[in-house]
Amino acid sequence: MSDPLSTSRPTGSYPVVQRTGLRFFRRLGRATVGTMRDIGVRAFFVRDMGRALGDPATYAGETIRQMKNIGVDSVPLTVIVAAFIGSVIALQTRYQLFAGVQLSLVGLASRQMIILELGPLLTGLVLTGRVGARMTAEIGTMRVTEQIDALETLAYDPMAYLVVPRVLAATAMLPVLVVLADATGLASGYFISVTATDLQPSDFIQGMRLGFAPFQVVYSLLKATMFGAAIALVCAYEGYITEAGAEGVGRSTARAVVITSVTILVLDALTAAVLAPYLQA
Repeated sequence: MSDPLSTSRPTGSYPVVQRTGLRFFRRLGRATVGTMRDIGVRAFFVRDMGRALGDPATYAGETIRQMKNIGVDSVPLTVIVAAFIGSVIALQTRYQLFAGVQLSLVGLASRQMIILELGPLLTGLVLTGRVGARMTAEIGTMRVTEQIDALETLAYDPMAYLVVPRVLAATAMLPVLVVLADATGLASGYFISVTATDLQPSDFIQGMRLGFAPFQVVYSLLKATMFGAAIALVCAYEGYITEAGAEGVGRSTARAVVITSVTILVLDALTAAVLAPYLQA
């Protein structure tokens, strides 16, 4: 598609005084048109994916395989990250307390930071690098080697075979991994607190129980679900539109990781802004 702004009179043909303003507004116009085009293309991608949901015979088996790749294979990394985060939070909280503050605050701070924020957020960001990059590279390689075209020739819907299974698997498995990360983080925080500091087990447990509301867990799982869908949608899309051979695959993978990370941070901020008032017990 030709750029509608490229057919207008060249900027250099205008007087010098007018060029700066014209150059700014033309760049602004190109950026706006490009943004609207990207939004439209992504909307059509989501529409095609929704239409592919009507073909379960194509994506059912592949979804199970992707759940293993995304969920089961990510368990060791999730556990390692959550264990270190929980330990660091507990240690930092304990040694920042001043005299007279109840030690149960360590358990309370660990629970709130891990369940409400760091558990889902760090799991989403870490899996963006592991799962999202792999997803983009796989689909992008299939695109540049014309395997996607071969699927269409064989009467397979590429959306139902490549995109839908990954979206369903990531959306389903991220909450499971976040539950594991939350539990591991709290367990490691408890272990470090009672072995490496002067905290008693009863102090930490009392703090974890203080002000607890079931919606806090729902809030964590809601974030995890949104992050899983964002990882799969963005990375699958970037892989699906890959161009220009191996260089294009690398470029798409890098762009997918950056866009997904920013998307997760934006979703995290929006969720906190909307639901934070409902978290207090």
